[in-house]
Amino acid sequence: MADDLLRLTVLGSATPYPRADNPCSGYLLEGGGARVWVDAGSGTLGPLQRHVGLGELDAIWISHLHADHTADLLTAYYGLLYADVRRPAPLPLYGPPGIADRLAGFLTNGPDRSPVEAAFEVHELYDGHRARAGALGLTSGAVSHGMPAFALRAESGGRSLVYSGDTAPCPALTRFAEDCTLLVCEADSSAHPVDAEPVHHTPEEAGDTARAARAGRLVLTHLGRDLDPAEAVSRASSRFPGPVEHAAPGAVFTLGQAQAVSSGSCRPVSRRQSP
Repeated sequence: MADDLLRLTVLGSATPYPRADNPCSGYLLEGGGARVWVDAGSGTLGPLQRHVGLGELDAIWISHLHADHTADLLTAYYGLLYADVRRPAPLPLYGPPGIADRLAGFLTNGPDRSPVEAAFEVHELYDGHRARAGALGLTSGAVSHGMPAFALRAESGGRSLVYSGDTAPCPALTRFAEDCTLLVCEADSSAHPVDAEPVHHTPEEAGDTARAARAGRLVLTHLGRDLDPAEAVSRASSRFPGPVEHAAPGAVFTLGQAQAVSSGSCRPVSRRQSP
């Protein structure tokens, strides 16, 4: 792939546990000559290997520590240290504070702590954290999910892709996503909880966030199990005038060609509205 392109492949987008045909949250991000595994939800390590092996990854980036975004780090650990994967150094892992100890708490089976850092070169995220993988810029921004959680802004060749992670609508995400080429936004909630603070978007709110941020396109992901993808796309399109699509497993979104290309099970919807 040309270094000036950005490409996101959906490995899975289900929540809070995998469907028979859809793993939990996970994506392969490619750009600037780098390949980054973004979120490592249950079942995503398998489809990741259709595209790249653990030995060829440049980094892993994790939005927050819920299991549907991290569980496959556990099996990746075994692959990196005890199987056929060969790397010259530990694999860079960017994640929320405490991620190494969280992994070690599960992996340790005796008096000695499992050597998490032998598998992963751990970098803890904070609001405004910046990193590079090849020529791909990775910026993390804190968002609202009732726990330490981050959105990701990836930039290469003058194009930008923002992934919300899990979050309620919040001004921080809107500012973080301003003028991005593509916003991949969660829409877990069909409606707001009655007696609790929201920690997710509804499809309409995803559309509102994309519109307020002046995003070029919107992709809905992490849909709750009571949400039909076509219905969710329609609901988001009632608030956002640009193209809206669903992050179906296996879908590929490429930025940087004369016209952005996507391929998946849902077709884009575009509805122009007055401001």
